[in-house]
Amino acid sequence: MALICQHCKKRPATVNFVETVGGEMVALHLCDRCYKYKYGEFEKVTENAIINGLFGPSAPAVQKVCKVCGMRFEDYERTGLLGCPSCYDVFKEQLMPSIAGIQGKTCHVGKPGGDHSGEHDLRLKLKMLQEQLESAITTGDYRAASRLNMQMTAIKNAINQRGGNQ
Repeated sequence: MALICQHCKKRPATVNFVETVGGEMVALHLCDRCYKYKYGEFEKVTENAIINGLFGPSAPAVQKVCKVCGMRFEDYERTGLLGCPSCYDVFKEQLMPSIAGIQGKTCHVGKPGGDHSGEHDLRLKLKMLQEQLESAITTGDYRAASRLNMQMTAIKNAINQRGGNQ
């Protein structure tokens, strides 16, 4: 005996499936019309981008390859080593989270000293003091904020005397 559609109770059920509703398994027996009315036209997968993405063939992922040494990012993930300096440019987007996690920052500050260290060191100190100032203001330590502000002003004046831009 053919099952009758549970929705319209007129046509024979051609779509039969089990659904979990409120933790209970419920069997549904629907005709084509009621199924399409209740759940949309599932067969037209190409019109539904979400379902097409889930069930359709996905485009193969494009792997970046360093043109200088031929290294792929998966090689870096496996070994932890890059092939050449060009790899930093090629894999920049993928590397930044790893670099930030390892070093804490993603900008190179270099070692103190050297020919250009004077102004550079002052600018690094100014940046550090700015972070401390923001923290002091956030916590309500206005004495420390005032002291930090005076130190920052002195550093800015020193940079200006050297001829640097602010």
